Amino acid sequence: MPLHLPPPLAAALWAHAAREWPRECVGALGGWVQGERFEARTLYPLSNVAAAPERDYVADPGEFLRALRAMEAEDLSLVGLYHSHPRGPGSPSASDTRLAAYPVPYLIADVTRRRLSAYLLPSGEPVEMIGER
Repeated sequence: MPLHLPPPLAAALWAHAAREWPRECVGALGGWVQGERFEARTLYPLSNVAAAPERDYVADPGEFLRALRAMEAEDLSLVGLYHSHPRGPGSPSASDTRLAAYPVPYLIADVTRRRLSAYLLPSGEPVEMIGER
């Protein structure tokens, strides 16, 4: 299923990645599944509390829970998780795959190439992106 990421949300994601550079950023996307695609409608930047944030990401659990509650209050669902790779590549790392826990697209912002990719993890299946810039 493809993911529709409106350009303003893509811009907010890239701004978050730029603010956090050279650390990895992390965040969540709220929206709904419409027909055969994920529809992102809100972006929730989260704090990266990883021990080595220059090469790993761990979303702050309290912030993530608050984002999930905000989605629920707005009648939205988790439709994606994102993080950046400040030095590339735009593909999932071994730890990205190992730690994947949700059945939603995982977006990776390759800051070096300014390329946004999405995958279903842990399978690694690419997800088509619609609307992002």
